[in-house]
Amino acid sequence: MGNSVRVLSTLALKGAVARLAAAYHAASGVRIDADFAPTLALLERLRGGEAPDLVILTREGLDEMIREGRVAPESAADLARSYVGLAVKAGAAHPDIATEAALRATLLGARAVAYSRLGASGILFAQLIERLGIAAAINARAVIIPQGFTAERLVSGEADLAVQQISELKQVDGIEVIGPVPLELQTPAVFSAGRMTRSQSADAADDLLRYLSSPAVAPVLRETGLEP
Repeated sequence: MGNSVRVLSTLALKGAVARLAAAYHAASGVRIDADFAPTLALLERLRGGEAPDLVILTREGLDEMIREGRVAPESAADLARSYVGLAVKAGAAHPDIATEAALRATLLGARAVAYSRLGASGILFAQLIERLGIAAAINARAVIIPQGFTAERLVSGEADLAVQQISELKQVDGIEVIGPVPLELQTPAVFSAGRMTRSQSADAADDLLRYLSSPAVAPVLRETGLEP
């Protein structure tokens, strides 16, 4: 077994992986060498020839990599489920987002909404505001970032609402999560992991996969805004 496993992971798991890495290294002697980006950006990097040992993507993204022969199908494991939520700057009032009507009014009343162009949350939100008939109004004053954490735009004052996976919102200090978009308006994202077929550390990657999909990591997943 090698002494490190190279991981490319979606941003939604950044908080969980960062918290688990030290414990895993202490228990196994293997270091997690992880890099994080939205799934769409990771797919581009993988197709461009980047060669990690293990990937954590949306389930749809992982299935694409399996179909292309890049991920070993027998290694695929669903790790966590995540919902898209909204956040405000710490100390700000929490507007009502409990119903479709309340969410629509809150979005229209915001000075600026920050959301991501890439990633499951950005795709869902773009579809949601179209469905609500408010896309033009929201986008006229939205802060749309190419990738990264939308809640950082709350801290900087550029926006007063941020939309992203709750697990991603919770990785930014100085903000407060209001709650999820009404569940009837969204489908939870499932994040899954798999070993790359060309991994040079296959045994170590498989051991890490078993750990990440084990009941032992469930408390950390929940604390970082994910559901095991």
